[in-house]
Order: sequence, then structure tokens, then C-alpha cells
Amino acid sequence: MGKTLAEKILGLKSHGEAEAGDIVIADVDWAFVQDTTGPLTIRQFQNSSFATLASPERTIIFLDHAAPSPAQQLSNDHILLRRFAKEMSCHIYEVGDGICHQLIAEKFANPGDIIVGADSHTVTGGALGAFATGMGSSDVAVALALGKTWFRVPESFFIEFNGFFPKGVYAKDLILYLIGKIGADGATYKALEFGGEALVQMTMSQRLTIANMAVEAGAKVGLFPSDEITRDFLTEYGRGGNYKPLYPDAEANYERVIPVNLSQLEPMVSLPHAVDNVRPVAKVKGVKIQQAFIGTCTNGRLEDLAVVAEILKGEKRHPGTRLIIAPASTQVLIRAIEKGYIRSLIEAGAAILPPGCAACLGLHQGVLGDGEICISTANRNFQGRMGNPAAMVYLASPATAAASAIKGEITDPREFL
Repeated sequence: MGKTLAEKILGLKSHGEAEAGDIVIADVDWAFVQDTTGPLTIRQFQNSSFATLASPERTIIFLDHAAPSPAQQLSNDHILLRRFAKEMSCHIYEVGDGICHQLIAEKFANPGDIIVGADSHTVTGGALGAFATGMGSSDVAVALALGKTWFRVPESFFIEFNGFFPKGVYAKDLILYLIGKIGADGATYKALEFGGEALVQMTMSQRLTIANMAVEAGAKVGLFPSDEITRDFLTEYGRGGNYKPLYPDAEANYERVIPVNLSQLEPMVSLPHAVDNVRPVAKVKGVKIQQAFIGTCTNGRLEDLAVVAEILKGEKRHPGTRLIIAPASTQVLIRAIEKGYIRSLIEAGAAILPPGCAACLGLHQGVLGDGEICISTANRNFQGRMGNPAAMVYLASPATAAASAIKGEITDPREFL
């Protein structure tokens, strides 16, 4: 019987056969924590009497969620993580280096890897053909110590992409549409495996956006095959030697096949307070906003900032709307400066934040006031997600967020393209 991508990777890393429903113990290639989940993971590691890491060179700590630290306790957590990294000789990425998921893509993830992180959006690494998934802090602590962990091999949904993106429609619109179709728990502990004729035109930036939000449909992983797009990306970031082609078998057994015609899509928006509460932008345009936030591990990449800069160039944000932009990594920021995007954004009235998670999780750098509405390029809009349960968050593409910032209300980006 043919294998899905999930079955292939878990079989390879468990040194045997793996079929949906099996329990396997698999080698872990990369394990990481960030600064909100990391302290708990480290304390669990220490309380379990573990003394050493299985692979210090494959263990990573990121200071990105509360960076720079906005509070005393969070600063003390940073001290704990820095001390642990020094004692254990593992990787650490400091305040301003960028978001863990973006840095995993830029520096670490390879086709066929298993990546576990104490963060649900670890699934982003699936864009490069890695079985990347979030786990609880206790499970990650064990993976740090043993270099392996157990999985139930997930059943897979095959998402078949065909057609071409119309003008003004982007990967964020596609994944919002798909989550609306599947439902927030419609793929619980499944592997979403992406394929179809449209894959050849999908950039790595687009794939990262789509894989990042697989968990918002409940999925364990969101997997793209490893193809020429993957090879080119790895080569660009100095890891071309780690490329290997990785595809599901033609006769792989999928629990469900979901075809999506990109040509029929339009700009989408997710309404409060659920990611699967999705509507076309055309049906909700005109909703007044007080803040637009562009960035995060979903849409803070160079390709996203290029689209935003194109829309904002020569324009000004609405005087009643704050515009906050946070690049996903230092590399993204440097390239955006070199290409002139940052100048265009600042001239339009944007506040540029240091690379990191920024306003996404509501700790700092953009917490909303009572009754305020934010349009965000992030991946979640749960009540209180951005720091205030009396506020509301709408999710959209960078293009929709930029157009909305200009008009001060939710706006179809095609008006500016």
C-alpha cells in the first residue's frame, strides 16, 4: 500500500513501517521552546532529574514572544532561559532576532525532519516537508532529554490545489477559506497534506503561511512535498545540501480529499471570535477599525511586506487607525530596508516594531482598548487573544490589512491594486 507523507516521515524516523493509527517512537531532529512556554519546559526538565540534553546542537531557545520584555517576571524568565542555554551549550536566539517559526524555516528545517516545539504553530515547518508539530511543555522536556518521542501516526486529508490566484487574493485568503470549509476542529489530529497542480506556482512564503494555520483546523501537521521550490529555498539559505525530494505515493490512502480551485477564491476575512468564522471581505467591508497589525509567523515575511508597501506607497494610514508592522526576522527586516519597503511603510504612518511576535498574543506592543477593533494578519482571533477580552480581532491577508489601514475600515484590497 502506498504511503502518505506523514507515514513516510514517521516510518523513516522510527526505523520501521508506519501506518495511520500506529504508535511509533521516532527520533527528533530539532526540539525548541520559546520564552512563554520555555520556562515551564525547562523547569519540567529539571524537576524530572534530567541532567543533559540528548543533542545540544539540535536544541533551540527563542526569545520572541515577549521581546523586548515588557514586565519584571518575563525578564526573569529570559534570564532563566539564557542561563539554561549557556549551561547546556544549546542554541539561543535573542530579543530582536525574530519569531521562532520563521527562524526554524530560515535556519533549521529540512525535508523529512521531525521537529517538535512547545508552541502550536510549530506546524509552520511543514512547508519544507518536515513533520513539525507543537507539543506540551512536559513532552518537549522529555524530547530534549531523550532525543525521541512517541506519536500516533495521523490519518491524512489530501488538499488538492488547482488553478491560479486571482488579483488581490493570497495564501492567507486560501487558508482562511479552507479552515472555514473544514471547521476549527474538522481535522483534529489529522495530517493536512497539500498537493495539486497549483503547487508549482506556490512560493515558500505562501507555503509557510498555509502550513502555519493548519493547526487552526485542529491538524497535527500541515505537510507540503519537498520539490524544486523547497530546493531553491534551502539553497538560498545555505542548506542546499540538505535537500531531498519527498512526495506521497500515488496510491497513498487518504481519509478525505478536498479539492480547492484557487481561481474561484476572493479576499477573505475571519470574524471574531473564531478562526473558522470566515466571510468574503466584500460581505463585511465598512467595519470601522482602530488598529491594523501586519506581521507574525503567518504573514511577516518579505513577500508580505512587499505587497503592503505596494499598497501603502504614496498613501497615508487613516488618522483614526494605528498601523503596526513587525517583520518576522532580522533577515526579513534587513531585506525590506534594502528594497525600500520600510521607508514606504514609515512614510505611510506605520510604526515598525522589532522582529518578533509583537502584538499577536496580547502581551505588549499593541494591546487593544475596550471596544476597539483590529484587523490582523495573525493566525488567531479568540476573545482576548490580543490582550483585551473587550476588543475584537478580524484576520485577513496583508493586502486586506493594508487597504483597511488606509480607509480606516475593512476594505477589499482590489480597490488599491
